[in-house]
Amino acid sequence: MSEEVLIRGGKVILREKRIEDAPDDFAWRTDEELARLDATRPLSMSYADFLRYARAEIGDPGPRSKRLAIDTADGKHIGNFMYYDIDLRRGEAELGIMIGDRDYWGRGYGSDAMRAAHDYIFTHTTLTRVYLHTLEWNERARRSFARTGMREVKTVRRNGMKFVRMEMLRHEWEARVSSEAQGGAERAGIGMGLEAAVSEGPGSA
Repeated sequence: MSEEVLIRGGKVILREKRIEDAPDDFAWRTDEELARLDATRPLSMSYADFLRYARAEIGDPGPRSKRLAIDTADGKHIGNFMYYDIDLRRGEAELGIMIGDRDYWGRGYGSDAMRAAHDYIFTHTTLTRVYLHTLEWNERARRSFARTGMREVKTVRRNGMKFVRMEMLRHEWEARVSSEAQGGAERAGIGMGLEAAVSEGPGSA
């Protein structure tokens, strides 16, 4: 695993942000549909200003947030992930994710990135709870987050919009990882049993 790769999922890699991401990031931040899904407004600054902002953020990201890029397994930048409002005393942080490249929508890349992010946070930090807010009407996002093990906790209203708060606790993540490992071992055992049965064949001594 290269130095800048933080964790590898089944479909994606989460890595440190770099200035070469800026053209993609600017295109996604100025996209009206993506802004609507993120409950915000499209960015209105010039690309030159955005590039200066990106350089400053990469050079000095600050202690209360962490931004990562989402790449496909073959290195194509398709989105971003961040955790922010990091509160080490309470052991919690809020999550944000965006798959900006529409070619990768509805194909499991977002869910895989979120699972990889959970793995990173719960193995590389002391945080014990992660949470996010997604628009109540965004059923696709809610289903995607639920597939990663996040629970819907309550609805909240912000700036006149209704959001669903979802969260995951460290012990819930540990249970998910344990269950997946057990399931993998059971599938491997079944496969070995089938292989043995086929190799022996009917009527074998």
